[in-house]
Amino acid sequence: MKTKPYDHYKPVADLPDEISHKKRKPRAMAVVDDGNCTGCKVCVPFCPVDCIEVTPKEEHAFSSPIPPVRVRYNECIGCSICARVCTKLTWDAIHMLSLQNFQAAFPEVDISDNFISATALSGSSDTAVIEI
Repeated sequence: MKTKPYDHYKPVADLPDEISHKKRKPRAMAVVDDGNCTGCKVCVPFCPVDCIEVTPKEEHAFSSPIPPVRVRYNECIGCSICARVCTKLTWDAIHMLSLQNFQAAFPEVDISDNFISATALSGSSDTAVIEI
């Protein structure tokens, strides 16, 4: 009897064809554990809304030479792809919190129903858009 070899990448999602936007409030939010994140950025290309970025060196509290990633919460759609990729391929540094637990843990973060870009929040429109 032949058995198929186990595909370790099967639970990992494919890269998105295009970046989309949030249509409603997510049920869960991705939260990065800064102390566990190695800054490898494996999760970044898998995010379908491109809301994961590297934390600027002046903002992260650790003395590591490679800063961890962070999630722009108001853009996150709660798909959990980044958490699955991080768990399967790297260090398990991204965890999904239910929206209720997230809002209790981070009361200063306001999660809206619609996508609000960082440009709209800052009020500037001189940001260049790069199409690949």
